[in-house]
Amino acid sequence: MPVPIIQVDAFTAHPFGGNPAAVCVLQEPRDERWMSRVAMEMNLSETAFLHPIADGYLLRWFTPAVEVDLCGHATLASAHVLWSEAHIDPNATARFHTKSGLLTCKKKGSWIEMDFPAKLEQPAEAPPRLAEALGAEPKYVGKNQFDYLIELADEHTVRTLKPQHHLLRDLPVRGVIVTAPGSGEYDFVSRFFAPGSGIDEDPVTGSAHTALTPFWAARLGKTEMNAFQASPRGGHVKVRLEGDRVCLAGQAVTVLRGEFLA
Repeated sequence: MPVPIIQVDAFTAHPFGGNPAAVCVLQEPRDERWMSRVAMEMNLSETAFLHPIADGYLLRWFTPAVEVDLCGHATLASAHVLWSEAHIDPNATARFHTKSGLLTCKKKGSWIEMDFPAKLEQPAEAPPRLAEALGAEPKYVGKNQFDYLIELADEHTVRTLKPQHHLLRDLPVRGVIVTAPGSGEYDFVSRFFAPGSGIDEDPVTGSAHTALTPFWAARLGKTEMNAFQASPRGGHVKVRLEGDRVCLAGQAVTVLRGEFLA
């Protein structure tokens, strides 16, 4: 039986911006090998697979190379699909049971707000050749269970960075977040590199903002901030720190509908 698949651009209000994710809403679980092969075929940074359970949906995320424990933009895309394709009532909360626990999404006008656990980083020693891999000298190095978080000198350095992905690929983490204070409408900017997970640069990374939000809240003295991920596609994320939780808000737009026949 054909399996519907929908491609969504997340953290943007316009097609071909933000971060694309594929979403498969299944009627029943499929085996891990099939999901991995679908993610390889889609060749996007993430493909989300979800199916209904008693209290919401079970949600898993796959890159073309590996399954991951937390993904923001594909969660945003999944919630968008549940509402836009009438799987759940437009006023209902989308509830996802994941490897990172229960994640919820609510509609706030044209925005979708996600409730995620904060992933605090701690100061860490810079791994060998980090500055060489990034092409810039770190101002601060931190690490959490997923990623290194690197503060760089300024926004311009973040935006113009040209890292050596083959060197970053050797780091024993999911990815590397680089960040600096923002200017104008944005409190901070960031980029995210994850060549070891099969993604040289992720366009907009919700899960990275679960570390960036508490990091910048402590430094800027505010709990609500506007963030911009300065990849070539770019994406706007509204963030709010609430204790040990981070609320991330973004927009999303459907760009493609299709069916898998295999």
